[in-house]
Amino acid sequence: MLQNPQRYITYLLVAALAFLGGDLLNAQGNSAPRVVIPTGNRSLAPSRPVAPASRALYPWKTHITATIFWVGEKPTPRNPTPNHKSSWDTEWAQNFGGFDDPNPDNRVANHTTGDFRPKNFLPKLNPFYIALPYNDVKGWSSHKPEASRVIPWFSRMRPAPGKTVLKGRWVQIYYNNRSCYAQWEDCGPWVTDDWQYVFGNNRPKATQNGAAGIDISPSIRDYLGVSSGKKVHWRFVEDGQVPYGPWKKYTTPSSNQQVAARPTTSGSPSRPRDDASIEAQREYLEYLRKLRDQQFQKKALKDL
Repeated sequence: MLQNPQRYITYLLVAALAFLGGDLLNAQGNSAPRVVIPTGNRSLAPSRPVAPASRALYPWKTHITATIFWVGEKPTPRNPTPNHKSSWDTEWAQNFGGFDDPNPDNRVANHTTGDFRPKNFLPKLNPFYIALPYNDVKGWSSHKPEASRVIPWFSRMRPAPGKTVLKGRWVQIYYNNRSCYAQWEDCGPWVTDDWQYVFGNNRPKATQNGAAGIDISPSIRDYLGVSSGKKVHWRFVEDGQVPYGPWKKYTTPSSNQQVAARPTTSGSPSRPRDDASIEAQREYLEYLRKLRDQQFQKKALKDL
């Protein structure tokens, strides 16, 4: 339990203001994409050494053809795979809350309120979702033989046999001077074994739809203003690197999130403080984070 929560909150406010000020400076651009991603929401727990994973900077996949897909999509001649279930969720449409209608007339897309979703229901899962052409499991009892070798975070996850370490993984997507964040929820387009592209340096091996290498949801389409067949840049990010945004409204737990009570020195679980002044300062800190992240969203790729 915090010995001096007021002092800790003050420290966080000072740090946030310093970070905000630094974010407003013009960064020196260069030809290679480089990202410094602001952290997302943090608890009021005492600071601890930062795990190496939270500082990981994964490489960009540049100029990748994106196609649009959606939960509940019915099969067509050009896309024979229905999307009422995903590679990792046999009841995806039900768990999502319904049909993620891609028709713009049937969607909410508002940058002012930060709401991007179907009109007729509130999603139970994150409407900012993607598919990439690799699946790490075969059946429900084992992983593919190369999975432990090619997936960067596999070893620290230590998953049970057949349990995916990919579902819910965060990515950053960049298009036309705007970026957003989304979670990996299905496999495709077209193939599910292209680890050389997803985790390596190869281009997508699928040739259909302009060699499409990423499927994006209608909410991503609406947020970025991108249409099917356009080229985007994308990269993996860790949970703690995802900033505030509409993708945080309905978040799907990622495969590496574990919830555990934080023990106190006495061995019993800690309990949150009900302190009005601390809560007010916490809300102000969140406001500063929003300002910082809004500035971040406006940066060009060369400045990230």
